[in-house]
Amino acid sequence: MTPVMASPAPHITGLHRYPVKSLRGHALDRATIEPRGIVGDRRWMVVDDTGRFQTRRELPHMARFEVDRDGDALILSHPDLGVHRVGRPDGDAATIEARIWRDTVSVRLASADAAAFLSRALGKPVRLVYQDDMAPRPIDPRYASVDDQVSLADGFPFLITSEASLRALNAHLAVPVGMERFRPNIVIAGADEWAEDRWRRLRIGNVTLRIVKPCARCVITTQHPLTGEQGEGNDPLTTLRAMGRMAKGGVMFGQNAIPDRPGEITVGDQVEVLEEGESNLR
Repeated sequence: MTPVMASPAPHITGLHRYPVKSLRGHALDRATIEPRGIVGDRRWMVVDDTGRFQTRRELPHMARFEVDRDGDALILSHPDLGVHRVGRPDGDAATIEARIWRDTVSVRLASADAAAFLSRALGKPVRLVYQDDMAPRPIDPRYASVDDQVSLADGFPFLITSEASLRALNAHLAVPVGMERFRPNIVIAGADEWAEDRWRRLRIGNVTLRIVKPCARCVITTQHPLTGEQGEGNDPLTTLRAMGRMAKGGVMFGQNAIPDRPGEITVGDQVEVLEEGESNLR
């Protein structure tokens, strides 16, 4: 009699950090978790000359920038303009009030050279700004506690996605897409497709996370992740909608999460589901 092989427990297969909002991210083997998410995740942002945040929704070619970190500095690489190093603004750097969705956040201006480099690449006047530790940004109180904070991400410290759910989506797509389309922080394997809709609390090592709402997806998922070029049609959004992946706020893929306990997590770590409920896709 052939023994039945046990399915692997849910575990992390990917960790990703995006130092500058809407520019490329990079994979990590290990991540340090703070209240605002992975250390160094989306603490920088591109704004226009009025202080409004800029993303690939308006400027798809932001996808062409590679981003790495050198200590506290950023290394920005562009295929046409080369490499530019940007030092983190210190406590004497000028501050402005930046607008991100309905929030206003006090941020520090990076160097004029960084603004010129980005402006040349993006074809409009922009500036690069940094959110330091003294600049609070509360999370929407409908989903968070009064002390919860977020970086310059759209709304929450973490986006969690599932490999099984991506396979379920790709089974319906004429041209499969990779997980990079969805820009997750944590990718989990070993769970059933769409199981994340029922998760409420997770433990990974010494880190605990609250799952607070599904993630509404936008036009960025329809763009090539390395060029920003628009694909044919409106997939994967059209297919997700046809699959019933709808909730108040739009088409959903992945789950937003808030850390309750900081610490370190590593690719390969087991994911323990501490609490489940009904599907939050409604």
